[in-house]
Amino acid sequence: MRSRAAWLLALLPLWASAQVYTYIDEHGNPVFTDRPRGHDARSVELSPTNAMPPPAPPAPLAESAERAPIVTRKLSPARYQSVSIVSPAPDDTRRDNQGNLNVVATSEPPLRPGDHFRLLLDGTPAAESGNGTLNLSNIDRGTHTLVVEILGPDGSVLGASPSQPVHIKRMSLAQRRRAQPCQKDDYGVRPECPLKDKPVEKNIPFVPFL
Repeated sequence: MRSRAAWLLALLPLWASAQVYTYIDEHGNPVFTDRPRGHDARSVELSPTNAMPPPAPPAPLAESAERAPIVTRKLSPARYQSVSIVSPAPDDTRRDNQGNLNVVATSEPPLRPGDHFRLLLDGTPAAESGNGTLNLSNIDRGTHTLVVEILGPDGSVLGASPSQPVHIKRMSLAQRRRAQPCQKDDYGVRPECPLKDKPVEKNIPFVPFL
């Protein structure tokens, strides 16, 4: 014998679309049906179902004039994985009385077409090159810092080497002058022989022979 709850579950599909009636059969059991039988059948009031309402139709697309504009971003140029100074070695000492220094740089990946190296001496641009060799001249005595950058065609920095020191040894003007004394024609030509130090030539008066 089915229970009352079982009958209710069995009749759920019918409740959504038809009127339900109930009566007591000859065995004293309640019966639920969509067809009334006899004068003792009575209708059953059903509670509203929890069915979800159908979804609302999607809103129509706005006109093209009302759509948000598409923003395009300019991609930044590809950077180099590494930039390094091959020569001189870090903390190297170079002796050159003219203050000349040759710097060799490399990069990974290799330098791309249109890009070039730039050498910074003590933070100031000092030389540029497209082949990794940068030459400096007349550097003052003392310790200096070197940094090599890679610049793109638009001047943007695409990579840079670590800063490294280099020591320049040069003879002072006094030392050079002692090593090679100034001659008459050296004044105003050699840095260690300025014109202000040129000896004054003494004019010997001319004495005619009697």
